[in-house]
Amino acid sequence: MTILDLFRLDGRVAVVTGASSGLGVAFAQALAEAGADVALGARREDKLADTRKLVESTGRRAIAVRTDVTRPEECQALVAAAEAEFGRVDILVNNAGIGTAVPASRETPEQFRQVIELNLNACYWMAQACGKVMRPGSSIVNISSVLGLTTLGLPQAAYSSSKAALIGLTRDLANQWTSRKGIRVNALAPGFFASEMSDQFDDDHVERMVAKTEVKRIGRSEELAAALLFLASDAGGYMTGQTIAVDGGLLVGS
Repeated sequence: MTILDLFRLDGRVAVVTGASSGLGVAFAQALAEAGADVALGARREDKLADTRKLVESTGRRAIAVRTDVTRPEECQALVAAAEAEFGRVDILVNNAGIGTAVPASRETPEQFRQVIELNLNACYWMAQACGKVMRPGSSIVNISSVLGLTTLGLPQAAYSSSKAALIGLTRDLANQWTSRKGIRVNALAPGFFASEMSDQFDDDHVERMVAKTEVKRIGRSEELAAALLFLASDAGGYMTGQTIAVDGGLLVGS
């Protein structure tokens, strides 16, 4: 076996949430290119169908399941569909999320709860559903954010809280499941990447974020997907309970 062989996912099955756009699409494609069959979950069925075609264009199999991950029963249905189609679940990418920027003095309880429900609670429901069926050697990767580790000048109390809590959830699940179940649990903390979430920011904010990085540019989705493959594959077999920042050096100056 070569070093590159450690990154292969042949014969494995991945579940990706938030797979209808942005980074979720990049994650699904990368997993398929590495050899995995992929179960895709999101609320937008039309866009989910496009991701399915992209995965199938790599020669891998895919299913698309309309899923509202804030509903535990729909998380369980997504996992059940993956098992029914592929016979197993080896990888979970908890990618579904929402970003907001609301001053703390004006953020409503409903706005705050909506972010926590999707960015934190839904990740727990998906992890629970997968954890019940995953075999030893499986991997869960939670997509957090550098905003779970620092602040960047926007009023994002709900988002930052949810992403910091997701890092805590990652540590605890790793502590509970790695030695007992053989399931590794890690997190990625992306910096600034082009996505539907980042499209809400104006050019001035984007320029300020780029200026804060050491590499002086926005991240490319394939760079984040490469880090995902490391954690999802045997290449990251000695990693659990960890959070890897893929941020262009943004945290260096924070």
